[in-house]
Amino acid sequence: QVQLVESGGGLVQAGGSLRLSCAASGRTFSMYVMGWFRQTPGKEREFVAAISWNGGRTYYADSVKGRFTISRDNAKNTVYLQMNSLKPEDTAVYYCAVVYEGRSYYYPDEYAYWGQGTQVTVSS
Repeated sequence: QVQLVESGGGLVQAGGSLRLSCAASGRTFSMYVMGWFRQTPGKEREFVAAISWNGGRTYYADSVKGRFTISRDNAKNTVYLQMNSLKPEDTAVYYCAVVYEGRSYYYPDEYAYWGQGTQVTVSS
């Protein structure tokens, strides 16, 4: 079992920045691929970013590429999502999740564990 707890969400003006954190339990955190997704009411959960077990590979949705940065600190069992140049369309609940190596990082159904989510609201 892996427990994930997100933090760092909030209200920010367009053009501003936020840094989300996701703290994970478990001694095997460094073995997992970690992902961030977001969801707005009535829509499917949307892939945002993912990072390999050692941070050597990162993947981003086109909509956030160049603005968001995913990183991880395996010593702290934590993955981060630095969000810059935020836009109102980035408003959503953001979730971190665990996917096992070898599974697709893009599809939410491939992920084994999820956090409870943190709300990000970007005002215009």
